[in-house]
Order: sequence, then structure tokens, then C-alpha cells
Amino acid sequence: MALLLGFLLLLGLHGDTMSEGPPPSSTYIPDGLEFEFPPTNYETKDSYEAGPTGIFFQIVHIFLHMVQPNAFPEDILRKVVQKKFDLSTDYEKIIYYEIGIITCAVLGLLFIILMPLVGFVFSLCRCCNKCGGEMHQRQKKNGAALKNYFTLSLLVICIFISIGIIYGFVANQHIRTHVEKTRKLSESNFNDLRTLLNATPGQIDYVLDQYTTTKARAFSDLDNIKLLLGGGIFEHLKPRVVPVLDDIKAMAEEIQETRETLVEVNSILTDMRHLSANLSNSLSNVKRNLEQALNDPMCSVHPVMTTCSNIMNSLRLLDGSIDFDQLPSLDEQIGNLNDILQTNLSSLVQKGYKSFNAIPGIVQNETVHVVSDVKMTLDSIGSDIKNISKNIPIQDKLSNFIRYLNDTENYIHRHLPTLEEYDSYRWLGSLVVCCLLTLIVIFYCLGLLCGTYGYNQNATPTRRGCVSNTGGIFLMVGVGFSFFFCWLLMTIVVLTFVVGGNVEKLVCEPYQNKKLFQVLDTPYLLNADWKYYLSGMVFNKPDIHLTFEQVYSDCKENKGIYATLKLENTYNISEFLSIKEHTGNINNNFENMNIRIDNIVLLDEAGKRNLMDFSSSGIDKIDYGAFMAAPQGNLKQTLKNNAGILRNIHRDEIIPLQKLMSAVHQKLKDLQQKSSGLGVKVANIILVLDSAQDLITNQISTIIAEESKKYGNSIMSYFERYLQWVKISITEQMAACKPVATALDSAIDVFLCSYIIDPLNLFWFGIGKATAFLLPAIIFAVKLAKYYRRMDSEDVYDDDVETIPMKKYGKC
Repeated sequence: MALLLGFLLLLGLHGDTMSEGPPPSSTYIPDGLEFEFPPTNYETKDSYEAGPTGIFFQIVHIFLHMVQPNAFPEDILRKVVQKKFDLSTDYEKIIYYEIGIITCAVLGLLFIILMPLVGFVFSLCRCCNKCGGEMHQRQKKNGAALKNYFTLSLLVICIFISIGIIYGFVANQHIRTHVEKTRKLSESNFNDLRTLLNATPGQIDYVLDQYTTTKARAFSDLDNIKLLLGGGIFEHLKPRVVPVLDDIKAMAEEIQETRETLVEVNSILTDMRHLSANLSNSLSNVKRNLEQALNDPMCSVHPVMTTCSNIMNSLRLLDGSIDFDQLPSLDEQIGNLNDILQTNLSSLVQKGYKSFNAIPGIVQNETVHVVSDVKMTLDSIGSDIKNISKNIPIQDKLSNFIRYLNDTENYIHRHLPTLEEYDSYRWLGSLVVCCLLTLIVIFYCLGLLCGTYGYNQNATPTRRGCVSNTGGIFLMVGVGFSFFFCWLLMTIVVLTFVVGGNVEKLVCEPYQNKKLFQVLDTPYLLNADWKYYLSGMVFNKPDIHLTFEQVYSDCKENKGIYATLKLENTYNISEFLSIKEHTGNINNNFENMNIRIDNIVLLDEAGKRNLMDFSSSGIDKIDYGAFMAAPQGNLKQTLKNNAGILRNIHRDEIIPLQKLMSAVHQKLKDLQQKSSGLGVKVANIILVLDSAQDLITNQISTIIAEESKKYGNSIMSYFERYLQWVKISITEQMAACKPVATALDSAIDVFLCSYIIDPLNLFWFGIGKATAFLLPAIIFAVKLAKYYRRMDSEDVYDDDVETIPMKKYGKC
């Protein structure tokens, strides 16, 4: 029933799921746009653990494998299913496969037949004072050793029998305990199946509702087209445009700085000319005074003459002043720069910046209608996706199956009390069987206990005590019970062995290794016209490779019904979720956007002429060498070599002049560096400017197309990501059929095999072992009873060493 239930569930859900389409065209995963399928929690555990009794079950499995090592008879089962099995021709295969079980069953039948017969003969024999029935025990020298040997052997046998009885009790209670859990197990499985059925429509709606999140993200990007698309175009042009505008801005600042530097240098040169004239007058006066002083008569007297001569020779050094009037005037260059500065180049550059920065705003204004059309298309896609659940009759199919599921659950719950009632009878019967064996062991143990503690080795056989005699009687009672019940016990063992062993080897074991599924998957087995029976039932297309083993394995791995049943042969998810027509329209809208960015001027003609005028202003043709050479002289060192009044001249006139000369030197040096290659710099700036302007004017359409395509792809990637998640959810997560495999496992592997067959096999294994050991126990108990019971006669020895039987009667 559970197997049928599982496959009906698969068949009932096959129309409730959609199929998988082609993989998404893009692997781009938008940041922050992640979907999570809601998990479904089930009650039934994935696996069953037998607990401490599992080791006993493994022992029985090993024994069964030794008895029945043959492989699963797939050919025989196929013939049985196809109704081609003929016992008259195939009996040899059955015997070959069942030879181990048949052998054990035959031995059990011999035990069942012979033990009552032997017991009957043994009883008659003892009634005739034979077979140990004569109450006379002959004295033997090794009597004590034999008694100890029989005692120890019987004790060991009782231990083995007790182990078998424990197996029986454990198995009997295991079945009872777990049969009581069957109701909870069935309810758990039905709850899981019902959860699967009830959750599937909600899962579909949840998946489809996530389109709202995707659309909201797309709408957000569309509303931010100024930053995303306009910013993309701006960033694409920025490396080519901004540097040239920065260079022009720097050139405008340089023009202003150059003009200021020239004006300042020209002013300093005026001051230097004035200072130079004053210095020349002062030096002339000093020279004239010194010449008059050297005409003194003392300068003709030796050694003063030498000093005066040296001073006279150094007077020519006082004529080291510089004539700054010879330096060229800078008025022409300053006038040119004043004319250039009449045009505000910085203002023109700022207009270029402003025009370029306006690109994102222009894009936003130019795409208002495109954004509106795309939003309408996305709303249309959402409506189509929302209608998917309405186009597939999910509720009707699920409602029909839910009714079937409820009927099945009611049927099981209605008959479950009957099962529990029958199991109570079984439990009681098995308990009686275990108690019978326990009673026999108790008799043997009481006999051993009384006989051992009541035995007096100094007492003759006819004078043994009551305790010892009672021990012997207990042993014989145990023998009697053994003969009386052993055949009945062995009958139960043989029946349960044949049933349990075959179910284990023919159902449980092949179910666990999937051999049973492989037989059912044999082409044309269940239907002579269908290659694959399951695909013929599901799709009415028996050529589709859909097998029981594959369905079970996929459900075991908790895959979705769609992938498990290969429902792409019925419903194609790509057709239901196809938005190619809409995406084509969206892509066309973005690719064909007519964004006009043709009024952007980085620098007008006036600005270009301003740059050209600066390059031809003549500042790069100034004779910087003459200016640099004039301030750099030996006047300082020359004047420092003079003393007296020259120190005052140095302090008051030379030092200020030197400061002006240093300032002029530094400014001229900086100006020379700036003006070096001025024409080339301006030409390069204008060349780069023309290139950037050409990029904006003539190539902007290509850039807009590229950025629009990139922007459109980012919008569409949201839906590709969403559709990819939808497909994964439907094929791998939605209506995951693990409860079906779990229900099948619960019915066969757990209930039948673990709850019933495993403990049933443990029961016959333990009871069978205990019953088999009754045979040697009988032998040793009969032998040992002679040493415990009080005899009617005993051997008497005279002087001639003759043994004379002598009877003696006594009372216990």
C-alpha cells in the first residue's frame, strides 16, 4: 500500500509543476538582489536507528547471509511479474536459490518429527527400567569426574539457552513497542505528505511574488537614470575631457600670473636703475677723494709708496656699477598680455565645465519617455507572471489527491487497531513460548542448584539426601518438558524462519540496495507495450527514460517533483516565463534611445584665439640671458674689499640693490621656465581640446549606445537573475518529494523490515538456538540425574570383591 501511495503521489503532482527552460544568458548577479526559497520542515526523521538491539539484528543478518548467500533472483521475479513462471521448469532455480533455507527448514522438520518420537520411545524405555530408568547406579572410579563434567556441560548449555531466550524476549518486546509507534509514524508521514501538498501552491505564489522585488529594483534604477546612465556616459568622457579643461584653466591662471610677474619685474627694474645711478655717484665721489689723498707727498716715501701704489691700482675697481638702462623694455609684452586678459578665459573654461557636467541631466531629460515605456513593459511582464498560477490547474489536482490522501489515512487508522489487537495476541503467544523455555531452564537450574548443594560424596546412592534427590527430579521434569514442548517450539521457529528469512532476502535487502527497483525498471516488464512503465503512466510516453530507481533516488535527495519526474516533457517553464518579446522591446528602447548631446562646447573660438594670442605675446622671446647676466656681477665682492666709507655705501646702497637684483633674478628664472616651449604647450592643448570636442560632437552617439546597452543589460540582469532563481526553485526546491521517499521507507524499510522482520528474525534465531540446545541438555540432564537421585539399590562389595546388588528403601 505504501509503495502504491508513493507513486500515486508522484503521479498526482506531475501536473502541478512547471518545467525548466534554457539557462540564463547572463551570469551577472546584481548587488543586494538575492532570493531565498522558504524552507519546509517535516516531522518524519530521515533515517531509523535500531538502538542497542541493532547489534543483535546484525548478527542475524550475518547468519542469514551464511545460510542464503545467493544473489537476488531477478530473473525469477521478472518471470513471476510477467506471469511466465512455470514451477515445473524453474523449480531447480528456486531450489538453488532457497537451498540454504530449505536445508535449515528440513533439519527443523526432522527435529519436529523425531523429537516427539524419541521422547515417546524414551518414556516407554524408562518405564521398562531401561534407558536409565532402573533406579540402580553402578559404582565407577571416575564417577565424581563424570558428575562434574555433566554438571558443567549442562550449566554451559543452560547459559546458551538463556541467551537465546533473552533474544526472544527482546525481539518480542521490540515488535510490541514499535507496533505501538506505528500510529505515530503513519501520522507523521501523512502530515509530511499533506505539508508537501499544501505548501506547493504557496511556494508557487511566493516565487511569483518575488517579481515585485525585482521590479522595484529595476524601477529604482530607472528613476536614477541620471546617475546610472548619464553618469556612465559622463565617466566614459571624463578621462578625455576633464584633463584638457584643467589644462586650459591652468593656462588662464598662468596668463594672469605672467602678466603680474612682468609688471612686477618692470617696476623692480625701474627701482634698480635709480639705485644704480645713486651708487655710481657715490663711488665717483669716493674715487675722487681717494685720488686726492694719494697725491700726498708721503706716498713717495718708501715703504708707504708701495701701499699707495696698491691703493691707486685698486681705485679702478670702484668703477664696477651696472648700466641697467641698456636692458630692453618689457612694456610691449605687458601690453600684449593686457590685451589678452581683455578676454576672460577662466570664465570660458567654467562654461565648458558647466556644459560637460550637464550631461547626466540632459540624459535624464532625453529619456523620460523611454523610462515610462520600459516601466509599462515591466508592469506587463509582472501581469503575465502573476497569471502563470492561473493557467495551470494546480488546485484541482491537489484537491483530488488530498481527498485520496485523507481516504488512505482514514483506512490505515481504521485498520490500525486491528493490527495492534493481533499484535497483542502475537505478543502473548511469543511470551508464552519464551516462558516455556524459561521454565525448562529454571527446572534445569533448580536441578543443578539442589543437586550440587545437596550432594554428599560420602553418602551411598541409596542414602542420598532429599535436596539432592529433589535436584535429580527437577532435572527429569526439565527433560520431560523439553520432550513435550520442543517440537512445538521448533515448529514456530521453522515457520517464522521461512517467512522472516525470505522477506529479508527478497524484500528488505533488495529494497535497500535498490535491486527491487531495478527489476521494476526492466523494459516491457509491467506492460508489454511500454518500455518504461512509469513514464508511460505519467506522460503516456513510454519511451522517456523515467525509472522507479531514479524517482526514488531523486526524492531521497529531496529534489523537486519537476526534476524527479522530468516534467519538462509536459510543462516547459521557459514558455510560461518567457519574456523574450518584452526584453526585446526593452533592449530596443535602450539601444535606440535618441539622446542628443550636441550643444556641449568645451571652449569657444574666442577662448582658442585667446590661447593663440598668449602663445604669440612675445614673453617667450624676451632676452632672459641679458636680464639674468645683469644682476649676476662681482660688485659685491669688489665693494667688500674696500673699507671705511665703502662699508657705508655697501650697507645703504649695495644691499638694497642686491635684494632687488635677487628678486628680479628669481622672477625672471620662473618666467623663463613658464614661457619655455609656450607655443608647443598651447598647440598641444588646442590639439587635445579639438580631439575631446570631436569625441563629444562626432562619437557621442557610439558612447551613448554602449552605455545604454550596458545600462539596459544591468536592468535585464535583475530579471535574468530572478528567472534563474525561479527555475532553480521550481526544479530543485519546489514540491521537493522527500516525504514520498520517506513514506516509502517508513512503510517498507522501517515498518516492515525494522519494526517486524528484523525482530521476527531475531525471535526465531534466539528461540531456535535455545530449542536446538535442548537436545544436548536432555542428554546431560538424564545422565546427571543419576548422580543426584536416591537409588533403590546399590553395589555391595564382599571380601571376594564381588558386586552384589542390594536394595534399600528409605523415605525422603
